[in-house]
Parts: sequence; C-alpha cells; structure tokens
Amino acid sequence: MKISSQFPTSLESPRHIAVAERLGYDRAWLFDTPQQSPDVWMMLALAAERTERIGLGPGVLVPTLRHPMVNASGAAALSALAPGRVAVAFGTGFTGARAMGAKASTWSYLRDYVRAFRGLLRGETVDWDGGRMRMLHPAGHAPPRPIDVPVLISALGPKGLAVAKELADGLFTVNGETGFAKELTWAALGVHGTILAAGEELDSPRVRAAAGPGNALAYHAAYEFGGDVTALPAGKVWLDVVNRTPHRNGTWWCTTSTWSPSTRRTTPRGRPGAGRRSRPRR
Repeated sequence: MKISSQFPTSLESPRHIAVAERLGYDRAWLFDTPQQSPDVWMMLALAAERTERIGLGPGVLVPTLRHPMVNASGAAALSALAPGRVAVAFGTGFTGARAMGAKASTWSYLRDYVRAFRGLLRGETVDWDGGRMRMLHPAGHAPPRPIDVPVLISALGPKGLAVAKELADGLFTVNGETGFAKELTWAALGVHGTILAAGEELDSPRVRAAAGPGNALAYHAAYEFGGDVTALPAGKVWLDVVNRTPHRNGTWWCTTSTWSPSTRRTTPRGRPGAGRRSRPRR
C-alpha cells in the first residue's frame, strides 16, 4: 500500500504538494471544482515545476466541465513538465457539478468521453459531438504521441465498476467503498482528514478549518447516496434545514457554512422528513 495526498485546489496547492513530496507521499491529487477553486491544470503545472518525484494528477475530472481535447491537452502538457508522474482520474461529477446546479453525467457519456480522451493521447483521430479531431500539437507544444497517461475512474456501484474495468487502469473511490478494490490492480481510496499537532484538540479552529469541509461533505454524500443522515452528529438538525428549503426545478437547495462562506450546494429532491434515501445504482 502507498500513501498519497489529496487537496482541495487552491493557490497554495503547488506549495502543499512540494511539502507532500518532502514528507514522502507517493502522489498528490487535486480536486476539479472550478466553482470554488483555481484551474486544476494550472495548479498542477506549477506543482510540477516545484517537485521532482511525486505523482501528480486531477482527482477527479468532471467530463461535462470541459471538451475532451481541453483535458487531453492539459494532460499532455503536464506529462511534458512531469514525465512519468502523471495519472488522471475521472468521475461523473459530485461537488464539481452539484455546486453549479448541474446533474452528474451519465455513465454512457463518461464512457464515450474517456474513450475520446485516451484516443487523443494515442494520436488517433476520434469522433466527438458530430465532428472528427486529433491532437495537432507540433514539437515543443506537447510530447510526441502516443502519450501514456494512466486513467482511473471513480465508481461507487456496478455501473461505474463496469466502465472502470472496461476502460481504466484503476479505480478511484471514496466513503470507505472498498468492495470493488480487489477487482482492479490499482485502487485509490480517498479519506478526508487532517494531521493533529501534539496536544491539539479535535475542535480547534485549525482542525475545523482543515477537516470541516470533508466533514460537511459526509452529510451531503449520505443524503445523496442513500445513507442515514440522522446517524451523523446533529444529522437530524442538518436534515431539517434541507427539508425546510423550497425546491427549485426538481432539486432541494441547501447551504452550509462549514464548506466555504456563502457556498450554495444542491442535492436531489428527497421526501420531506426522510432520513434515508434509496441509493442510486451508479
């Protein structure tokens, strides 16, 4: 087992990744959350300039946010800056889509997207959205094709696992979902948290600032994926706030102050008063 790091993308991410390399972490992943973060490819490129060994990659990219050529070009550029260190993870979209009022992409869309992305990096001409394209980058603009970039796919259910087994080099998962890990040779499990200093209390301002966003996400994930929100600390209070908020266009709007100031997040409409939702088969 290897220990990697994962960061919410910020202007400090290149420095954080440099520290992670000095501490011996194997890889650094950055979130793809443009509604609250700087561009993930830009921060990874800056991190590549500050590091020599640590693996780098976006974890996870949301396909609906960019044309596949944009992500292929970004992966190619990062591969030139950090040869042999780049991997890319894709997902259907949770925070990166939900926080902008959008739905997650379908698994069929993600399958087609990853096929196009990988085909572009191989130097192939691919069909996309009714047209044909290929990477035209000359020398000095990208490495020569084919460009070998391992791909992981974030999956929490059988549909996603089938796509991962078909197209990916590995599995990217969260929320303790380790049941499928043995079915692929590379499995990355994301765990939210922070490191306590000697004598530091769990409710210290620094810990709340560092680990609070991940803790807040646990409530949203439980609500969205069929968990029992009321089993979490003050979960009934959280759920009551959500259920009091009028829905718009088929979604319930909710707010949370522990994620970031004035951030508005959306979750699928649930039955008022319900503590558990049926889990979608993703």
